[in-house]
Amino acid sequence: MNWIGQIDMRFNGPAYEPRYDKIRLTGQIMRIYKLMCDGRWRVLSEIAAATGDPEASVSAQLRHLRKLRFGAHTVERRRRGNPHEGLHEYRLLINLGSDVELL
Repeated sequence: MNWIGQIDMRFNGPAYEPRYDKIRLTGQIMRIYKLMCDGRWRVLSEIAAATGDPEASVSAQLRHLRKLRFGAHTVERRRRGNPHEGLHEYRLLINLGSDVELL
């Protein structure tokens, strides 16, 4: 199953303009999914370094991956290192029952 052929990439937000943003955001979510589908824990900076996407965009795309239209995957979060520093790491658990395949 091909992700782009199977779902409508419906991003949204007050500043979202499909003609400018759809291709860029689709590329971001695909890069992040492909990296994170291995189930490894990573902090936002590690994901950003591996994909070339800004940390704020990585965070937003991880939230999108939780949504039904993007597969309703589980994105787990836990603290890394000193709990007083507020550093969190994330892990993607693929929803195997989803009709959406992001490859």
